[in-house]
Amino acid sequence: MSSIDTSSSTLVESRVVDWGRYALVGLATVAAAVIANALVYFFGSAVVAYDPRFIVLANVSATILFTVVPAIVAVLLYAALLRYSRNPERVFTTIAVVVLIVSLIPDLLYIPTVPGASAGQTAVLMVMHIVAAVVIVAMLTTLTRPQPGAILGLPTSPPFV
Repeated sequence: MSSIDTSSSTLVESRVVDWGRYALVGLATVAAAVIANALVYFFGSAVVAYDPRFIVLANVSATILFTVVPAIVAVLLYAALLRYSRNPERVFTTIAVVVLIVSLIPDLLYIPTVPGASAGQTAVLMVMHIVAAVVIVAMLTTLTRPQPGAILGLPTSPPFV
């Protein structure tokens, strides 16, 4: 006679997450994504003449808004994956790649129909999507790894002298 383990623990065993540190990394990730996309916006405006009728790139505030919201969603999603997934880095990266591809579809199919849109402005938008994805995935998946010694309860930084 055999027995089957029917316990259904949704928590990932032995994952130690410093949620205070994660909150700081999350805030830094959102800020870095916004700064990176603002830089792309301003660099793009130096290279491509933004048409004032093209409301999407009319000013940097739309870039900031459309970066902050998805970045916050990404931070919350990754927190859930850290809590409930055995391999949060791989799952998050896979989701991010799919979301990036889906986010580029309107840039290719809809944005060219918007008044004032040009190929250059569309390219700037697509670069913004890619930059935000790279910054968010890189920061969340690398800066949230447990520090050496953290699992053993050892100090992770040298004491102040």
